[in-house]
Amino acid sequence: MQCGPDARQRSFFVGSSALPPQCVNTNPANGQCPRLKLAVRGVVQGVGFRPFVHRLATELGLTGWVNNSAQGVFIEVEGRRMALDQFLLRLETEKPPRSFIQSKEAIWLAAGGYPNFEIRASEPGGAKTALILPDLATCPACRREISDPTNRRHQYPFTNCTHCGPRFSIIEALPYDRANTTMRRFRMCPACQAEYDNPCDRRFHAQPNACPVCGPQLELWPGHPSNSWLRDPHEPPRRLAHGHDALLSAAHVIRCGQIVAVKGVGGFHLLVDARDGAAVRRLRERKQREEKPFALMFPSLESVKAVCEVSPLEERLLRSPEAPIVLLKRLAPPPPNPSSQERVRVVAHDEPSGLPIADSVAPGNPCLGVMLPSNPLHHLLMAELGFPVVATSGNLSDEPICTDEFEAIERLRGIADVLLVHDRPIVRPVDDSIVRVMVDREMIMRRARGYAPLPITFSSQPSTRDSQPILAVGAHLKNAVALAVDGQVFISQHIGDLATEPAHDAFCRVAADLPRLYDAKPAVIVADLHPDYRSTKFAQEQAVSAGRLRYVGVQHHVAHVLACVAENEVALPALGVAWDGTGYGPDSTIWGGEFFLVTNVAVTRAAYLRPFRLPGGDAAVKEPRRAALGLLYEMYGNEVFARKDLPTVSAFTDAELHSLLTMLERGVNAPFTSSMGRLFDAVASLTGLRQKMQFEGQAAMELEFALNGIQTDERYDMPFVSHHAALVLDWAPMIAAMGEDLQRHLPLGNIAAKFHNALAQAIVHVAQRIGCPRVALSGGCLQNRYLTERSVRRLRAAGFQPHWHQRVPPNDGGIALGQVFAAQRGLELRK
Repeated sequence: MQCGPDARQRSFFVGSSALPPQCVNTNPANGQCPRLKLAVRGVVQGVGFRPFVHRLATELGLTGWVNNSAQGVFIEVEGRRMALDQFLLRLETEKPPRSFIQSKEAIWLAAGGYPNFEIRASEPGGAKTALILPDLATCPACRREISDPTNRRHQYPFTNCTHCGPRFSIIEALPYDRANTTMRRFRMCPACQAEYDNPCDRRFHAQPNACPVCGPQLELWPGHPSNSWLRDPHEPPRRLAHGHDALLSAAHVIRCGQIVAVKGVGGFHLLVDARDGAAVRRLRERKQREEKPFALMFPSLESVKAVCEVSPLEERLLRSPEAPIVLLKRLAPPPPNPSSQERVRVVAHDEPSGLPIADSVAPGNPCLGVMLPSNPLHHLLMAELGFPVVATSGNLSDEPICTDEFEAIERLRGIADVLLVHDRPIVRPVDDSIVRVMVDREMIMRRARGYAPLPITFSSQPSTRDSQPILAVGAHLKNAVALAVDGQVFISQHIGDLATEPAHDAFCRVAADLPRLYDAKPAVIVADLHPDYRSTKFAQEQAVSAGRLRYVGVQHHVAHVLACVAENEVALPALGVAWDGTGYGPDSTIWGGEFFLVTNVAVTRAAYLRPFRLPGGDAAVKEPRRAALGLLYEMYGNEVFARKDLPTVSAFTDAELHSLLTMLERGVNAPFTSSMGRLFDAVASLTGLRQKMQFEGQAAMELEFALNGIQTDERYDMPFVSHHAALVLDWAPMIAAMGEDLQRHLPLGNIAAKFHNALAQAIVHVAQRIGCPRVALSGGCLQNRYLTERSVRRLRAAGFQPHWHQRVPPNDGGIALGQVFAAQRGLELRK
């Protein structure tokens, strides 16, 4: 699989039954055929491809036309044969930087007698297979314009051109024309229309083109509207400021330590001064997000480098058109500056000496999630502020991001003090993407702005009954859906956890939006095996109501592995590793520490983590102490409950221990699990690191953070034993040795390193036992940089070919891709 600008490009000359019959008899070999008809497919809309074709044809003295269609771009050119050959060659080599060509079908025809070259109106009919470009960060030329006092777009926050600006967030239908976007309500002024019509202008056919005279406008609204607005919520509230004054006023509010909700390209952000510990804590209280790290927006790359280590690859990601949040390691704090200590105590008592970021932004975290401004509004606001701000999604925790200003007044009331809004409608919510560099490659951890909805393309098509459109609805956490059409898999933007009704409603909208956008009627709908997932219930209901829609269930961890196999085009057979927190197993236990042998015909469970009980069931997901207690009970039985010297046991009251013992003895509300994520939790509890979690994965993250600066090859032992046809990894010797290390007061960092090293070596040992040279690594635990990088190195040293995620998240955000792959190839888990 390859996607994005690096996708392989095919160019071939074919006859087509869809073309006029007179085309069949033409003979390009004699050099007399002066007209060439092309159908170009790929990312060729919204990137300046038609203007590029117009300029190229005009330069070569060719006549004809180009237009958009729902399938891509159609071109007819005629002229001298040498010029036509040059046109074909340069179409590939000089295409716009954000475009890529998937296929180029060409046929030679008789002369058409075109007098000139023109851009024709789009053709709306036919199958909708054109690729929609993601929203793109502001290009250098537009940044210069908004900073130039002599330019007519000076300080205009909606400046864009064919190289940048909104795309996916504003398109309503294919083809990508202004009439099919939310910009159709803004009629271009004469100056903008002249740019739009000028082939020599970079705004030639730029669909969102606008300026201060004719385009969207900013307004500042109060965060606490008056009672009159509550009586008529369809009328805008009292306007506090307009235009650039609204931006300046919002900046002033942020400087004063208050919270501003800013409507951007794909939804609202909540912004607050990242240096102000009290303001950040206030945002946490209002947003109901106690400890989960906040993302930061910096005004410049130089300001990022003052706080974080930035590698060349990380710098490229920050500056890229995708402009994701990049996870960066903080610089070590410098020695305290005596002259600044009083200021630190007075202004922000939790601000580290010498660093401008409050500790409450990412408590106890050696990394920061960092992004640069990605649209003109953010560029102007950050230039005015000159300091980093928290930039978190505009919502309550566990709810989808707000996209509409009237909705934001209702949902963000009590969080934001003011709202900086605009009147360009957002068709679909698009959150910020998150990327982390691992093994010198980018790994997407949340796939949204800048990446969605570009497709994943399988290099070879399956010979299976499931070549019809497939809709995969993903999992319950970090949900994203996927649509397979004509050999391409379009993965939606990140939707999030489906725990709340607003989140479920957002999921339903996206599941309907993706097929509608591509005019696809799914014949198959795929979901997780878990019977209680909202996404699974949705799929089953759709299958029943649609009649001919076939339902397919795919085991959670099988989907993880197949997503990695699909993305990396891994040749089968392969060994797949799926390590995460939870997933429904067909044996009614909770899986999560799985190894699968994947062949072209089936998936077999080859190995798994030794199961242990989780007292309290779902409650154990948020309490590492419960996972640890279940683990200790598996090893030592009832006697462990008397060990009050252990951090895990001492974390419970006597009444709690009595209740948990009853659960474990009777096996009531204490399911067995083979989850690697829960093993991480148990180790965090046993070492005294974390007993209760405030957000998913917190204990595992802190165990990774404990490694900071530790370099050792020491490891615990995790032997495996044969159980029926599978191998079982036994964690008991490791836990016993870990207890001895704790008794002799071995530093926590060393214990964490030995634990991680044991896991990496376990992967190698299973791979050696199974004997398959290709190993695919997937699951939320593989977001751990140390674990992934060490596993890759150890596998390579042992002669294996490791594969890991890059453009699709290893967490549940990639599940839908694996579900599609399983359904297309008819791969099932062999019992």
